[in-house]
Amino acid sequence: MHELMFPHVNLPDSCKALRSEVREFLQEEIRSGCIPSKAGSWSVANPTFTRHCAERGYIGMTWPKQYGGHERTKLERHVVIEELLAAAAPVGAHWIADRQSGYQILKHGSQSAKDKILPRIAAGECYFAIGMSEPDTGSDLAAVKTRAIKTDGGWLITGTKVWTSHAHRAHYLIVLVRTAPKEEDRHAGLSQFIVDLSRPGVTVNPIRNLYGAHEFNEVVFDEYFVQDTMVLGEIGQGWKSVSGELVFERSAPDRFLSSFPLMKEAINVMGQDASSYQAAAIGRYVAHLASLRHMSLSIAGMMDKAETPNVQAALVKDLGTNLEKEMPEVFRLLIDTPATKGNSEAYSDILGMTTLRAPAFTIRGGTREILRSVIAKGLGLR
Repeated sequence: MHELMFPHVNLPDSCKALRSEVREFLQEEIRSGCIPSKAGSWSVANPTFTRHCAERGYIGMTWPKQYGGHERTKLERHVVIEELLAAAAPVGAHWIADRQSGYQILKHGSQSAKDKILPRIAAGECYFAIGMSEPDTGSDLAAVKTRAIKTDGGWLITGTKVWTSHAHRAHYLIVLVRTAPKEEDRHAGLSQFIVDLSRPGVTVNPIRNLYGAHEFNEVVFDEYFVQDTMVLGEIGQGWKSVSGELVFERSAPDRFLSSFPLMKEAINVMGQDASSYQAAAIGRYVAHLASLRHMSLSIAGMMDKAETPNVQAALVKDLGTNLEKEMPEVFRLLIDTPATKGNSEAYSDILGMTTLRAPAFTIRGGTREILRSVIAKGLGLR
């Protein structure tokens, strides 16, 4: 059986200074009203806040300066992300573009795509969505049916993507499609393309969730033409680039800090009069979060060394999203306050909105079943 290692990472002094800087910035944004709620965070989009982050250099932090980046380390970016999420900052507009799509273009995109798109992302002016999941395929990405057929100067895409978060406000979508018939190797014949959602041939239909919010979408392609310059990586090698992309999606603090604002406010409500039972519950979550933070920081350190820790990322995602999904249920019992549906800073509203969003935590980015399959294979158990 193989071992999973999470080497310890010491944050340099530059990270400590950066953390103080980000906290001052967030206090300014709270005072100005750009962070009105303590629930939602990376599910909530605020283009004004996104522009402010870009002005501070908090988008595209690790990218080359020639593309609008700032050539900082992944550990420095990790610190910024921690602070933004802990403050429930509304980062949803630029989140996907900054977290993974920009990295994919930087690593696998054509020079034309890099020059055209990356500076706009770094400036907070360009948003992305992810086109992986499809109807009737669950989390089995190798079963995608959306296809692309070669034509003069590009490809024609036909098919449907679903549960496409934030596609209704995105400028681009990175879509995984089949460019060759299925083989014995189910992962062969898949390719990725950068789709401009403003062009003809693609329709975005809203999918409203149980409480009426519009985060998910169905995206339908009808012979959508995409230029060869918008191919991401090599044709037929899409699975390899998707696997690398999922490390960014699964290992960062957003996979265990979605419910963190709820815990912070619960501690404020309990105050000095917390019972031994309440204190024990808080202690348990603090211990779990500290462990997950160590693991996530370790992965950031590995990626700074150009490593691709797919299995470690799957483990962080599985443990982290299970924890953040559990938290609202536990805090509902810890404090005798009814959950309410609203966007105020009141504990009842934070509890209500976190409870409503929690069922998606263990689904987005890969279900627990898929993640545990990745982990089992990585450990040599399958």
